Amino acid sequence: MSGLDHVAILVSDLDAAVKLYRDVYGLHLDEIEEVPSEKVRVAIFGHGLGRLELVCPTDPESPLAKRIKEKGEGLHHVCLAVPDIQQAMDSLTAGGAPLLDKVPRAGAGGSKVAFVHPRGSRGVLVELKQG
Repeated sequence: MSGLDHVAILVSDLDAAVKLYRDVYGLHLDEIEEVPSEKVRVAIFGHGLGRLELVCPTDPESPLAKRIKEKGEGLHHVCLAVPDIQQAMDSLTAGGAPLLDKVPRAGAGGSKVAFVHPRGSRGVLVELKQG
C-alpha cells in the first residue's frame, strides 16, 4: 500500500455538497466526473494522496442511493493507493481479508479499483486503487 489516496463521502445532492466543501470549507474543487459503470458522479477536492471525494448516486435504484435512504449521507469509504492492484488483492486474500471484488473494476479517472468488505477492516469499507 502506498498510502491514503482519498476519503469518500456519500451525498444525495452533489451540487449542494460541492457548494458546502468549496464555499464554506474553502477547499479547491479539482474536477467533477461521472462514472457510469458505478452509477455515480464524483467531485474531487485536492491533488495527489489525501484527497476528498464526494460520491453521489445517479440512479435512484442503485445500491448507493438505497444506502442513503437507509442510513443517510456520510463517510462511505477510505481508499488506499496501490502500485499493483492484483498483487494487493492477492496479498489481502492470502491474509484472510474478504474482498467484495474478484477482479478489479473501472474507477474514476481511468483507475482500477477493488473493495475490501468492512468486516475485514474493522468496520470500514476500504477501496484499493491503482492509477
